[in-house]
Order: sequence, then C-alpha cells, then structure tokens
Amino acid sequence: MKFFLIKSWSITRQITFSFALVILIGSVLLSLPISQYQNNYHTTYLDNLFNVISMVCVTGLSIAPISEIYNGIGQTISIILMQIGGLGLITLIAFGIFALQKKMNFAGHTLLQSALNRKDSKNLKEYLFFAYKTTIIIESLFGIIIMTDFIPRFGIKHGIFNSIFLTVSAFCNAGFDNFGSSSLNAFVLNPTINFSVSALIIFGGIGFAVWDDVIANLKRLFFSKPVGHGVFYKKLSNQTRLILQTTVIILFLGTLLTWYLEKDNPKTISNYTFPQQIMVSFFQTVTMRTAGFSTISFKDTFAPTNFIYMFQMIIGGGPGGTAGGIKVTTFAIAFLLIKSELVGQSLVTFSHRVIASKTVKQTISVLLFFFTILVIGYTLLLSFEPNLDPFSLLFETISAMNTVGVTMDLTSKLSTQGRIIIMLLMFIGRVGPITFLFSLIQKKEKNINYAETDILVG
Repeated sequence: MKFFLIKSWSITRQITFSFALVILIGSVLLSLPISQYQNNYHTTYLDNLFNVISMVCVTGLSIAPISEIYNGIGQTISIILMQIGGLGLITLIAFGIFALQKKMNFAGHTLLQSALNRKDSKNLKEYLFFAYKTTIIIESLFGIIIMTDFIPRFGIKHGIFNSIFLTVSAFCNAGFDNFGSSSLNAFVLNPTINFSVSALIIFGGIGFAVWDDVIANLKRLFFSKPVGHGVFYKKLSNQTRLILQTTVIILFLGTLLTWYLEKDNPKTISNYTFPQQIMVSFFQTVTMRTAGFSTISFKDTFAPTNFIYMFQMIIGGGPGGTAGGIKVTTFAIAFLLIKSELVGQSLVTFSHRVIASKTVKQTISVLLFFFTILVIGYTLLLSFEPNLDPFSLLFETISAMNTVGVTMDLTSKLSTQGRIIIMLLMFIGRVGPITFLFSLIQKKEKNINYAETDILVG
C-alpha cells in the first residue's frame, strides 16, 4: 500500500495511478507470445493496450474477438484483469493487508475510503471483507448455474472455463465473452444464460453499499423482533431506496420501450413469442447498465431504440459498484432538482428528507464534466473518422465513456487516432470524470466570503 501513498499526490491521483499501473502490466502480459494464439491474428502493442484498457475499465470493446487473439493463458489473464478492474487494485491490496493481519495507517485508510466510495472511514475493514465475500458468493452461485448449461454444451474443461469467464465478466459489468464476434447471440432464447447474466450484471452494478444495507436489514427482519415488509423497506437508507427505486423504474421502462419499438422488427424480436420478446428486451435493457453483452445486433435495431439505449448507457449503475455511467443517484437527483424547480420548491427532497446542497452541487458538477468530455471526445472522433457514420460514432463514444462496451460493429474500423480517443474515454469513464480531472490538478480548499449576487438564467 505504501507504493501508492506518495505524499505529494492527491487521493484522486493515486486512484488514477492504480488503474494505469494495472493497465501497463496487463498490456505487457497480453503482448507476450505465451498469451496469444500463434499465426492466427497478428496484434500490435496498441491493439493489446486497447483490449487491456477495455478489460480493466470493464468496458467490453475490443479490436477483435478475445477468443481469436488470446489462448487459455491470455484469457486467464483477462479474467484477472476484469476482476481487478471491477473491484479496484487498491481494494485488492488493502484486502491482502487486512487478511495478513497487518495494520494500515491513516493515509491508507483515507485512500481505501475514497477507493470504496465511502462517506466515512468507519468499519472499512468489515465493509471490504463484506464486498469480497459477496463477490465470491454471487460469482460462485451463478457460475455453477451457468455451468449446468455450458458443461453439456462445451464439455467439462471448456464448460467450466467459459462459465468462469462469463461469470466474472458479467458481475464486473465488463461485457467480454470468449464466444467470438457474435457475443451471446447464440443464447438469445436461452433462459438460463439470459437471467443468470442479467442477475450478475444487476448485482454487480447496483453497488456494494446497497447490498450491505439490504443484508443488514434482512438480518434484523428474520433474526430480531418481527417487522412487516413495509417497515423493512423504510428501514433501508435513503440512498439504498433511491438506487433501488430508480433501478426498477429504468429496467421496467427500458424493457417496455425496447419491446414496443422492436416488436415489428424482423431482424431483432418480431419472430419470437411474446414471452421471448420480453426476455430479449429485458436482457438488452439490463446490459445497457454498462455491461456490454448483447443477444441481438445493434446494427439491426431501429434508431429510436438505439437512442433509448444511449440514454440508459449514460445513466449507468449504482455508486460503489462495478458499473459505470453517471450513476443512477446522479440521474435521480438531477430529476428531483428539475422537479423541485417545476413545482416551485426551494429545496431538493426525497422521501421526506432534504438532499444536501453539497450533493446537489456535486450532481451538477458530474453532469457538466461528463457531457463536456463526451462532447470533446465525440467531436475529435468526428474529425478523425470522417468516413464513418456519425450516429454509429456517437453510439460508440457513449458506450466507451460509460464503460458499456456495446458497438454497432465500429470498433475494428477505427483509425489509430480514433482508438486512442476511445481508450482515453474508457479510462476517464472508469476512474470518473471528476476524479480524472482532480488527478491532473492540485485541489486546494479556499474559504470565500463574498457578497451574494443574483444572475438570470434560462
């Protein structure tokens, strides 16, 4: 841990550096001949760097199918990179320190607190162990479920390995698979794979803080004085309730809109039964929470559907989880802010509580930084890729920035400059726009006491 604790560096710079370090090591490892198939697909270091950034930043974009480039060793390294990318190198090192019964100093606690996206440093060790224990339990459970389908299909050896690869990738919202360029299209009507992968994406992307809160209250529900289910829900923190409510609404509306817009599309779902259409629509909606899998081709979906998908990609998952995007809390608070303005309410409220003005300002800052970087990235891509479809480029830009990984089959067509832009967007999207910005500048606290003024807006 001391390696990261460079006194002259801010916390945000150290977190950014930890991701960059993993990317550097991973790109070297996957560039070695021992990690790749020989005489199959020639890759440059830039190609491997692109793939590793996508793995560590849990995105899912790649210049060619992983299964065509990397052999068993390379794919095993890929699994490790995705797991580290999803959980974070700093949390992994801290877990090792705690597991070895070593002590961590105050600076280390502060760094870990920031890496875990926690508001306070209380019970950091317990929370970290909970996060890792939850990861192991969920990945093991759904890994076994997926094996029941994969082992009869691929045999014991490949069935187990493919199950582990897909399980880790789904829980970390990485979006990689080792089935070739078609992603999970072969499993479009397979309920086991559809619902297992969907569950892994949701469980990983919703955030460990939500799981911590839900499980703690479930223990009280079953092992303490009996309470009603309504009381149980009210006992959850406001943050947990906001995340759960927003997530359910997004998944419901996303599924409904996908089904409605695509039900007459013969290239996607029109040939399926109604239950199958709902299942396929639900899977695409879930994977837009920054997972990057697909069971249909996004080149075949209608333009309105892809616009809805772009919106869902931007929202992302919960804070402190494996998903990217601006986060559902940011979106929800922005919505509540607009609602408060429309009804003439001076304060932003949720569940009979006032949301702190500092949180509202952070929400506006996140949105401003996010869309500024998104516009810059898209503009640069348009200038570097004049021969590519602008709509497909926008889809690719949003996918990269929000670490989603879905594409309209554009990634392999990008120029070197275009790939570099996408790599930067993936990296910024994973560490967070504000974290990335503060890693470049030295943040200084200033106490300002100026007279207040009023300026007309809108």
